[in-house]
Amino acid sequence: MEIIIHARNAHLAEDFKTIATEKLHSLDRFSVKINTVKVEIKHEQNPRFGKSSHEVLLTTAGAGPFMRAAGSGFNDVAAFDKAVTALELQIRKIHEKSKDIDHESVRKPK
Repeated sequence: MEIIIHARNAHLAEDFKTIATEKLHSLDRFSVKINTVKVEIKHEQNPRFGKSSHEVLLTTAGAGPFMRAAGSGFNDVAAFDKAVTALELQIRKIHEKSKDIDHESVRKPK
């Protein structure tokens, strides 16, 4: 999985890239094909936004379905956690649909 991190109007912490790669590589446990994940970080300059001044947008591309998830928080890591949680829910739903489950009827044939 290739991870592309792009920051707009933002200076990222040194450990953000390692945290992001670890959390995104943990999504490989599902059987959904993801080739690239684009991480876009935006900082709002207006101080009135306060608790939601940092926004993270995750976009996936690959052989699997197209997915997008967003999160906002008071810092980059909190916003990234919310976005990864939303993306994981989407991936989990696709993974569950792809399982082969036989739905047999409980009723006896007449």
